Amino acid sequence: MPHAEIEVTAELVRDLLHDQHPDLADRPLRLGARGWDNQLWRLGDDLAVRLPWATRSSDALLLKEHAWLPSLAPRLPLPVPVPQRLGEPSKRFPRPWIVTTWVPGSPADRAPATRAAESADALAAFLTSLHRPAPDSAPVGGYGRGGPLTDLAEQFVQQLAEATGLGLIPDPDAVRAVWDDAVSAPLWTGPALWLHGDLHPANVLTADGTFCGVIDFGDLCAGDPACDLAAPWVLLPDGAAERFHSAYQPAADTATLRRARGWAVLRALSGILIGEAGIHGRPGGKPTWGPPAHTALRRLVATGRRRRKG
Repeated sequence: MPHAEIEVTAELVRDLLHDQHPDLADRPLRLGARGWDNQLWRLGDDLAVRLPWATRSSDALLLKEHAWLPSLAPRLPLPVPVPQRLGEPSKRFPRPWIVTTWVPGSPADRAPATRAAESADALAAFLTSLHRPAPDSAPVGGYGRGGPLTDLAEQFVQQLAEATGLGLIPDPDAVRAVWDDAVSAPLWTGPALWLHGDLHPANVLTADGTFCGVIDFGDLCAGDPACDLAAPWVLLPDGAAERFHSAYQPAADTATLRRARGWAVLRALSGILIGEAGIHGRPGGKPTWGPPAHTALRRLVATGRRRRKG
């Protein structure tokens, strides 16, 4: 992913607001987070400014959120960051930026969900509400999201080899067995559904042991719901996946669950490589991504073994 880092300071953000949205410029301002693509600056108690800073692709992702999230957000049972204003490229900052609502909570990679039943119900309700047929004009997923897993076979082989070579995967054959089962499952033949596209622990917020918000819709797209249904293996406490699958409606069929496990394997491998090796990410990695990724892989391998015995 090409990087294009831009230095962003409080003074710059303040100046941009004065230039384009002066009614917001005098609100308290402080850095919220530096994400993969964007920086997030708290603006008062209820708003945030998101500015692309490190990848060239993030401009289009912000514009996509601005275009689609306001119409999707009202039906979702968990808070999401709803764009309120659009910042235009200028001499001060040559890229688009947005002002959104602020969603309180702690990222699940730092504060995992611990209340199994409540978390499973919250995640199932969110995805049940989101997974509705999308219009023909809905965005197509980047990096294969929402499409057939076979398109990502090369990525799987590369990431499994890298993680195995670094000694991060105790049983690569078992991981490959889960993947092989997933790619052999029948393809999705239903309508293209709205998808979040990137439900990993850093993009889901928690409070009091359960989920309280979902952020970063830059990979919003339409396609096979299996892409999002990887989330139970990656996000939920042990023993909660069965409750999730009972609560999610309409219930996913066997083929969709098999494909979802393949998506979960990809997400787990990426989390391990980014979290522990700094591969495909920033130098130094993201240490909080490793533990939930290992947990997900352990669950997936155990599920695969039970399926083969059954």
